[in-house]
Amino acid sequence: MKTSVVSASPDVMSGTPVFAGTRVPVQTFIECIVGGETIEDFLEGFPSVKREQLIEFLKEAEQYIVASAQ
Repeated sequence: MKTSVVSASPDVMSGTPVFAGTRVPVQTFIECIVGGETIEDFLEGFPSVKREQLIEFLKEAEQYIVASAQ
């Protein structure tokens, strides 16, 4: 069974979607990338998030976008 790289729980950051096992909001990653930072910049600033989590998040986002467009 595949587990998501994103979790949301009322007990963690008031239910804000975060990278699983961290307290780092997914929205923070999106804002960093949109703002011109690289994945490396983000990982340096948020070392509790693993590169594999970011890659899987991007893959899941891509699948969602493709499915939504069909």
